[in-house]
Amino acid sequence: MNYKLLTPGPLTTSDTVKAVMNVDHCTWDQEYKDITQEIRAELLCLAEVSETDYTSILMQGSGTFGVESVMSSMLLPTDHLLICTNGAYGRRLKEMAEYANLRYTLYEVAEDKIPDPKAVRAVIAAEPTISAIAMVHSETTSGILNDLEAIAQIAKEKNLLLIVDAMSSFGGIPLNVAELGIDFLVSSSNKCIQGVPGFSFVIARKKELEKRKGHAHSLSLDLYAQYEEMNHDGKWRFTSPTHTVLAFQQALKELQAEGGIEARYARYASNNQLLRDEMAKLGYEAVIKEHQGPFITSFYYPENGNFTFQPFYDYLKEHGFVIYPGKISELNCFRIGNIGEIYRTDIEQLLVVMKAYTEENNDN
Repeated sequence: MNYKLLTPGPLTTSDTVKAVMNVDHCTWDQEYKDITQEIRAELLCLAEVSETDYTSILMQGSGTFGVESVMSSMLLPTDHLLICTNGAYGRRLKEMAEYANLRYTLYEVAEDKIPDPKAVRAVIAAEPTISAIAMVHSETTSGILNDLEAIAQIAKEKNLLLIVDAMSSFGGIPLNVAELGIDFLVSSSNKCIQGVPGFSFVIARKKELEKRKGHAHSLSLDLYAQYEEMNHDGKWRFTSPTHTVLAFQQALKELQAEGGIEARYARYASNNQLLRDEMAKLGYEAVIKEHQGPFITSFYYPENGNFTFQPFYDYLKEHGFVIYPGKISELNCFRIGNIGEIYRTDIEQLLVVMKAYTEENNDN
Protein backbone atom coordinates (compact mmCIF):
# COMPACT_ATOMS: atom_id res chain seq x y z
CA MET A 1 0.00 0.00 0.00
CA ASN A 2 1.22 3.52 -0.80
CA TYR A 3 0.84 5.26 2.56
CA LYS A 4 1.97 8.62 3.96
CA LEU A 5 4.82 8.59 6.47
CA LEU A 6 3.95 10.93 9.34
CA THR A 7 7.35 10.50 10.95
CA PRO A 8 10.47 12.62 11.56
CA GLY A 9 12.30 10.82 8.73
CA PRO A 10 12.54 8.80 6.61
CA LEU A 11 9.52 10.60 5.29
CA THR A 12 7.19 10.77 2.33
CA THR A 13 9.03 11.96 -0.77
CA SER A 14 7.75 13.29 -4.09
CA ASP A 15 7.36 11.05 -7.12
CA THR A 16 9.99 13.13 -8.90
CA VAL A 17 12.55 12.59 -6.13
CA LYS A 18 11.93 8.85 -6.35
CA ALA A 19 12.05 8.86 -10.15
CA VAL A 20 15.61 10.19 -10.46
CA MET A 21 16.87 7.10 -8.61
CA ASN A 22 16.12 5.03 -11.71
CA VAL A 23 19.45 6.26 -13.12
CA ASP A 24 22.68 4.45 -12.21
CA HIS A 25 25.90 6.43 -11.73
CA CYS A 26 29.57 5.59 -11.38
CA THR A 27 31.26 7.22 -8.39
CA TRP A 28 34.36 8.08 -10.46
CA ASP A 29 32.36 9.74 -13.24
CA GLN A 30 32.95 13.47 -13.55
CA GLU A 31 29.25 14.21 -13.98
CA TYR A 32 28.54 12.51 -10.67
CA LYS A 33 31.40 14.31 -8.91
CA ASP A 34 30.05 17.59 -10.28
CA ILE A 35 26.67 16.78 -8.73
CA THR A 36 28.38 16.28 -5.37
CA GLN A 37 30.05 19.68 -5.67
CA GLU A 38 26.79 21.36 -6.66
CA ILE A 39 25.08 19.89 -3.60
CA ARG A 40 27.88 21.09 -1.34
CA ALA A 41 27.60 24.62 -2.70
CA GLU A 42 23.81 24.67 -2.37
CA LEU A 43 24.01 23.53 1.26
CA LEU A 44 26.21 26.52 2.06
CA CYS A 45 23.60 28.81 0.52
CA LEU A 46 20.86 27.24 2.64
CA ALA A 47 23.02 27.66 5.74
CA GLU A 48 23.58 31.34 4.83
CA VAL A 49 27.37 31.04 5.06
CA SER A 50 30.22 31.98 2.74
CA GLU A 51 32.60 29.58 1.01
CA THR A 52 35.43 31.62 2.49
CA ASP A 53 34.57 30.71 6.07
CA TYR A 54 32.61 27.46 5.80
CA THR A 55 32.50 24.23 3.86
CA SER A 56 30.02 21.38 3.58
CA ILE A 57 31.04 17.74 3.82
CA LEU A 58 28.86 14.77 2.86
CA MET A 59 29.26 11.60 4.93
CA GLN A 60 27.94 8.13 4.12
CA GLY A 61 25.39 6.71 6.56
CA SER A 62 22.54 8.01 8.66
CA GLY A 63 22.47 11.28 10.56
CA THR A 64 24.05 9.57 13.55
CA PHE A 65 27.11 8.78 11.41
CA GLY A 66 27.48 12.47 10.63
CA VAL A 67 27.15 13.51 14.27
CA GLU A 68 29.65 10.87 15.35
CA SER A 69 32.09 11.95 12.64
CA VAL A 70 32.16 15.38 14.30
CA MET A 71 32.19 14.07 17.85
CA SER A 72 34.91 11.51 17.19
CA SER A 73 37.21 13.54 14.94
CA MET A 74 36.74 17.23 15.71
CA LEU A 75 37.29 17.35 19.48
CA LEU A 76 40.87 17.67 20.74
CA PRO A 77 42.30 15.76 23.70
CA THR A 78 42.42 19.09 25.52
CA ASP A 79 38.72 19.85 24.97
CA HIS A 80 36.12 19.70 27.72
CA LEU A 81 32.66 19.26 26.19
CA LEU A 82 29.37 20.41 27.71
CA ILE A 83 26.49 18.28 26.42
CA CYS A 84 23.03 19.83 26.79
CA THR A 85 20.26 17.24 26.55
CA ASN A 86 16.53 16.85 26.97
CA GLY A 87 15.91 13.64 25.05
CA ALA A 88 17.21 10.48 23.43
CA TYR A 89 19.29 12.23 20.78
CA GLY A 90 21.05 14.42 23.31
CA ARG A 91 21.79 11.29 25.33
CA ARG A 92 23.21 9.77 22.16
CA LEU A 93 25.77 12.61 22.12
CA LYS A 94 26.79 11.42 25.59
CA GLU A 95 27.20 7.85 24.31
CA MET A 96 29.40 9.07 21.48
CA ALA A 97 31.53 11.07 23.90
CA GLU A 98 32.03 7.97 26.01
CA TYR A 99 32.98 5.80 23.03
CA ALA A 100 35.54 8.42 21.97
CA ASN A 101 36.86 8.81 25.54
CA LEU A 102 36.11 12.52 25.52
CA ARG A 103 36.06 14.65 28.62
CA TYR A 104 32.52 15.89 29.05
CA THR A 105 29.99 17.35 31.47
CA LEU A 106 26.32 16.48 31.07
CA TYR A 107 23.57 19.04 31.66
CA GLU A 108 20.23 17.24 31.37
CA VAL A 109 16.68 18.48 31.83
CA ALA A 110 13.27 16.78 31.57
CA GLU A 111 12.12 15.77 28.10
CA ASP A 112 9.29 18.32 28.11
CA LYS A 113 11.60 21.20 29.08
CA ILE A 114 14.35 23.03 27.20
CA PRO A 115 17.89 23.57 28.49
CA ASP A 116 17.86 26.78 30.53
CA PRO A 117 20.45 29.33 29.33
CA LYS A 118 20.93 30.55 32.91
CA ALA A 119 21.72 27.01 34.03
CA VAL A 120 24.11 26.58 31.12
CA ARG A 121 25.95 29.73 32.19
CA ALA A 122 26.10 28.41 35.75
CA VAL A 123 27.60 25.10 34.63
CA ILE A 124 30.25 26.90 32.57
CA ALA A 125 31.04 29.22 35.48
CA ALA A 126 31.47 26.21 37.78
CA GLU A 127 33.64 24.36 35.25
CA PRO A 128 35.81 26.98 33.52
CA THR A 129 37.74 24.34 31.55
CA ILE A 130 34.68 23.76 29.32
CA SER A 131 35.72 24.58 25.76
CA ALA A 132 32.83 23.26 23.65
CA ILE A 133 29.06 22.82 23.69
CA ALA A 134 27.04 20.14 21.89
CA MET A 135 23.26 20.20 21.64
CA VAL A 136 20.27 19.02 19.62
CA HIS A 137 18.13 21.71 17.99
CA SER A 138 14.89 19.86 17.28
CA GLU A 139 14.61 16.99 19.78
CA THR A 140 12.26 14.53 18.10
CA THR A 141 12.00 12.45 21.26
CA SER A 142 9.21 14.85 22.17
CA GLY A 143 8.95 17.35 19.31
CA ILE A 144 10.34 20.21 21.40
CA LEU A 145 12.42 22.94 19.74
CA ASN A 146 15.37 23.98 21.87
CA ASP A 147 16.52 27.59 22.20
CA LEU A 148 19.48 27.41 19.83
CA GLU A 149 19.83 31.19 19.66
CA ALA A 150 20.31 31.53 23.43
CA ILE A 151 22.86 28.71 23.68
CA ALA A 152 24.69 29.99 20.59
CA GLN A 153 24.95 33.41 22.19
CA ILE A 154 26.60 31.89 25.25
CA ALA A 155 29.07 29.99 23.04
CA LYS A 156 29.94 33.25 21.27
CA GLU A 157 30.44 35.18 24.50
CA LYS A 158 32.62 32.46 26.03
CA ASN A 159 34.47 31.66 22.80
CA LEU A 160 33.34 28.02 22.92
CA LEU A 161 33.15 25.57 20.02
CA LEU A 162 29.50 24.94 19.12
CA ILE A 163 28.30 21.61 17.70
CA VAL A 164 24.62 21.41 16.70
CA ASP A 165 22.63 18.34 15.76
CA ALA A 166 20.10 19.99 13.44
CA MET A 167 18.96 16.69 12.02
CA SER A 168 15.24 17.37 11.81
CA SER A 169 15.36 21.17 11.61
CA PHE A 170 17.87 22.18 8.91
CA GLY A 171 16.04 22.98 5.70
CA GLY A 172 12.72 23.24 7.52
CA ILE A 173 13.29 26.39 9.56
CA PRO A 174 15.49 29.40 8.75
CA LEU A 175 18.96 29.08 10.30
CA ASN A 176 21.75 31.58 9.70
CA VAL A 177 24.66 29.37 10.69
CA ALA A 178 27.26 32.14 10.39
CA GLU A 179 25.25 34.63 12.42
CA LEU A 180 24.60 32.06 15.13
CA GLY A 181 28.30 31.23 15.21
CA ILE A 182 27.83 27.48 14.81
CA ASP A 183 31.11 25.67 14.15
CA PHE A 184 29.71 22.27 13.14
CA LEU A 185 26.09 21.71 12.14
CA VAL A 186 24.93 18.22 11.17
CA SER A 187 21.82 17.13 9.28
CA SER A 188 20.70 14.34 6.98
CA SER A 189 19.49 13.66 3.45
CA ASN A 190 16.14 12.24 4.58
CA LYS A 191 14.79 15.04 6.75
CA CYS A 192 13.47 18.52 5.91
CA ILE A 193 15.17 18.73 2.52
CA GLN A 194 12.96 15.72 1.70
CA GLY A 195 15.44 13.35 0.12
CA VAL A 196 15.87 9.66 0.94
CA PRO A 197 18.15 7.98 3.53
CA GLY A 198 21.79 7.31 2.72
CA PHE A 199 24.04 10.15 3.84
CA SER A 200 24.43 12.95 6.34
CA PHE A 201 26.17 16.28 5.89
CA VAL A 202 28.16 18.69 8.02
CA ILE A 203 28.33 22.46 7.64
CA ALA A 204 31.79 23.15 9.09
CA ARG A 205 33.75 26.27 9.92
CA LYS A 206 36.98 25.89 7.93
CA LYS A 207 39.18 27.42 10.62
CA GLU A 208 38.05 24.84 13.20
CA LEU A 209 38.16 22.00 10.67
CA GLU A 210 41.81 22.73 9.87
CA LYS A 211 42.71 23.26 13.51
CA ARG A 212 41.29 19.87 14.55
CA LYS A 213 42.58 17.54 11.85
CA GLY A 214 44.59 14.47 12.82
CA HIS A 215 42.60 13.53 15.93
CA ALA A 216 40.03 11.11 14.48
CA HIS A 217 39.08 7.98 16.44
CA SER A 218 37.77 6.30 13.26
CA LEU A 219 39.04 5.73 9.73
CA SER A 220 35.71 5.92 7.90
CA LEU A 221 34.28 8.75 10.03
CA ASP A 222 37.32 11.01 9.81
CA LEU A 223 35.64 14.27 8.89
CA TYR A 224 38.79 16.09 7.84
CA ALA A 225 39.94 13.23 5.60
CA GLN A 226 36.51 13.20 3.93
CA TYR A 227 36.70 16.96 3.44
CA GLU A 228 40.20 16.80 1.96
CA GLU A 229 39.21 14.15 -0.59
CA MET A 230 35.86 15.70 -1.44
CA ASN A 231 37.28 19.18 -1.71
CA HIS A 232 39.72 18.05 -4.38
CA ASP A 233 37.19 17.13 -7.08
CA GLY A 234 33.99 15.92 -5.44
CA LYS A 235 34.97 12.31 -4.94
CA TRP A 236 33.91 10.54 -1.75
CA ARG A 237 36.62 8.55 0.08
CA PHE A 238 34.57 5.35 0.08
CA THR A 239 31.64 4.12 -2.04
CA SER A 240 28.91 6.73 -1.91
CA PRO A 241 25.11 6.18 -2.04
CA THR A 242 24.78 7.29 -5.65
CA HIS A 243 21.00 6.97 -5.93
CA THR A 244 20.49 8.88 -2.68
CA VAL A 245 22.76 11.66 -3.96
CA LEU A 246 20.69 12.00 -7.15
CA ALA A 247 17.49 12.08 -5.08
CA PHE A 248 18.95 14.77 -2.83
CA GLN A 249 19.92 16.93 -5.79
CA GLN A 250 16.34 16.73 -7.04
CA ALA A 251 15.00 17.45 -3.54
CA LEU A 252 17.13 20.60 -3.37
CA LYS A 253 15.63 21.77 -6.67
CA GLU A 254 12.15 21.15 -5.30
CA LEU A 255 12.93 23.06 -2.11
CA GLN A 256 13.86 26.09 -4.21
CA ALA A 257 10.77 25.66 -6.40
CA GLU A 258 8.60 25.69 -3.28
CA GLY A 259 10.04 29.07 -2.34
CA GLY A 260 13.01 28.06 -0.21
CA ILE A 261 13.25 27.39 3.50
CA GLU A 262 10.87 30.20 4.50
CA ALA A 263 8.07 28.72 2.38
CA ARG A 264 8.74 25.19 3.59
CA TYR A 265 8.76 26.36 7.20
CA ALA A 266 5.40 28.06 6.64
CA ARG A 267 3.93 24.80 5.27
CA TYR A 268 5.32 22.74 8.12
CA ALA A 269 4.15 25.21 10.77
CA SER A 270 0.67 25.37 9.22
CA ASN A 271 0.46 21.56 9.08
CA ASN A 272 1.53 21.33 12.70
CA GLN A 273 -0.89 23.97 13.97
CA LEU A 274 -3.83 22.35 12.18
CA LEU A 275 -2.85 18.93 13.53
CA ARG A 276 -2.56 20.08 17.15
CA ASP A 277 -5.72 22.19 17.08
CA GLU A 278 -7.92 19.47 15.63
CA MET A 279 -6.38 16.63 17.67
CA ALA A 280 -7.22 18.61 20.81
CA LYS A 281 -10.87 18.73 19.71
CA LEU A 282 -10.80 14.93 19.39
CA GLY A 283 -9.48 14.60 22.94
CA TYR A 284 -5.77 14.04 22.22
CA GLU A 285 -3.63 16.28 24.41
CA ALA A 286 -0.22 17.41 23.16
CA VAL A 287 2.62 16.63 25.58
CA ILE A 288 4.65 19.78 24.84
CA LYS A 289 2.93 22.93 26.05
CA GLU A 290 5.79 25.39 25.38
CA HIS A 291 8.50 25.39 22.70
CA GLN A 292 6.63 22.96 20.44
CA GLY A 293 8.54 22.57 17.19
CA PRO A 294 6.81 22.56 13.78
CA PHE A 295 8.07 19.09 12.80
CA ILE A 296 6.62 16.37 15.04
CA THR A 297 4.19 16.33 17.98
CA SER A 298 3.83 13.93 20.89
CA PHE A 299 0.29 13.20 22.09
CA TYR A 300 -0.78 11.52 25.31
CA TYR A 301 -2.89 8.39 25.01
CA PRO A 302 -6.55 9.40 25.50
CA GLU A 303 -7.83 9.13 29.05
CA ASN A 304 -10.37 6.38 28.41
CA GLY A 305 -9.03 2.93 29.26
CA ASN A 306 -9.75 1.37 25.86
CA PHE A 307 -6.68 2.77 24.06
CA THR A 308 -3.76 0.56 23.08
CA PHE A 309 -1.17 1.72 20.57
CA GLN A 310 -0.82 -1.26 18.20
CA PRO A 311 -4.48 -1.50 17.07
CA PHE A 312 -4.48 2.29 16.68
CA TYR A 313 -1.29 2.16 14.60
CA ASP A 314 -2.66 -0.68 12.46
CA TYR A 315 -5.93 1.18 11.83
CA LEU A 316 -4.12 4.32 10.68
CA LYS A 317 -1.81 2.29 8.45
CA GLU A 318 -4.76 0.46 6.88
CA HIS A 319 -6.19 3.89 6.07
CA GLY A 320 -2.99 5.23 4.52
CA PHE A 321 -0.94 6.77 7.36
CA VAL A 322 2.07 5.59 9.35
CA ILE A 323 2.96 7.28 12.65
CA TYR A 324 5.59 6.73 15.36
CA PRO A 325 5.24 5.27 18.85
CA GLY A 326 6.13 7.49 21.78
CA LYS A 327 9.75 7.93 22.82
CA ILE A 328 9.41 10.02 25.98
CA SER A 329 10.53 8.06 29.04
CA GLU A 330 7.73 6.60 31.16
CA LEU A 331 4.95 8.40 29.30
CA ASN A 332 2.15 6.73 27.37
CA CYS A 333 2.21 8.74 24.17
CA PHE A 334 2.58 8.52 20.40
CA ARG A 335 4.08 10.89 17.83
CA ILE A 336 2.79 12.32 14.58
CA GLY A 337 5.16 14.06 12.17
CA ASN A 338 4.07 16.56 9.55
CA ILE A 339 7.21 17.07 7.46
CA GLY A 340 8.06 15.67 4.04
CA GLU A 341 5.73 15.73 1.05
CA ILE A 342 2.76 16.36 3.35
CA TYR A 343 0.22 19.09 2.75
CA ARG A 344 -2.86 20.48 4.45
CA THR A 345 -5.13 18.07 2.58
CA ASP A 346 -3.10 15.13 3.97
CA ILE A 347 -3.50 16.40 7.54
CA GLU A 348 -7.21 16.95 6.94
CA GLN A 349 -7.58 13.38 5.66
CA LEU A 350 -5.62 12.03 8.63
CA LEU A 351 -7.99 13.87 10.97
CA VAL A 352 -11.00 12.27 9.28
CA VAL A 353 -9.43 8.86 9.94
CA MET A 354 -8.52 9.84 13.50
CA LYS A 355 -12.08 10.96 14.18
CA ALA A 356 -13.50 7.69 12.83
CA TYR A 357 -11.13 5.62 14.96
CA THR A 358 -11.81 7.69 18.07
CA GLU A 359 -15.58 7.40 17.67
CA GLU A 360 -15.38 3.64 17.10
CA ASN A 361 -13.04 3.20 20.06
CA ASN A 362 -15.26 5.26 22.38
CA ASP A 363 -18.36 3.34 21.30
CA ASN A 364 -16.65 0.12 22.37
